[in-house]
Amino acid sequence: MPFDASVLPDVSGLTVGVLGGTGPQGKGLAYRWARAGQRVVLGSRSAERGAAAAAELAAFPGADAGELSGGDNELAAGCDVVVAALPYEGHAETLTALRGRLAGRILVDCVNPLGFDQRGPYVVPVPEGSAAEQAATLLPDTRVTAAFHHVSAVLLSDPDVSSVDTDVLVLADDRDAAGTVQALAGRIAGVRGVFAGRLRNAGQIEGLTANLIAINRRYKAHAGIRITDV
Repeated sequence: MPFDASVLPDVSGLTVGVLGGTGPQGKGLAYRWARAGQRVVLGSRSAERGAAAAAELAAFPGADAGELSGGDNELAAGCDVVVAALPYEGHAETLTALRGRLAGRILVDCVNPLGFDQRGPYVVPVPEGSAAEQAATLLPDTRVTAAFHHVSAVLLSDPDVSSVDTDVLVLADDRDAAGTVQALAGRIAGVRGVFAGRLRNAGQIEGLTANLIAINRRYKAHAGIRITDV
């Protein structure tokens, strides 16, 4: 069956919360969704930092098409869909603290467990197999998905970039949750959300980010992923 965005749900009325919304990836995604008219709540360990990040983004060109607000991670975790844009070092601790708040919600895990040394980026082993599977283990009552691992934060945050040329690979065991995340990806101009399998296969998706970083360093680019013949 060919890719058909028209069969995906209408997500324009949903509010998206971003855990780690003061970091480059979280802020970049929030900006693109705001430009598309989405309601977004930026979360942080500090409510003041979350609010300041939202105010900063609200001044970006086009961001006033949506509705941006900010506070602590507890506030962001109460939204319809919650994006975990966290450093891997704080991933488990943050999600565990929000377990009750995230129950029943869709969580989009875009964490890449990577390390860096003099030879460049490398994959950090995760006992559960991937950051997304770790999230699913820690949050048994949450609809965990994995997505947005390969989208350049630089491109997302650049007001002069009108369209981001990439596909977002979405993994989930819950196909309805996957459809919602695919539709949210499609709210970003130039992006398709492509279903890429079950959560057990998230490890290689997260790890591929190390290869993309190497490509970007070698060619001074902001490379993404495109899936052909779909």
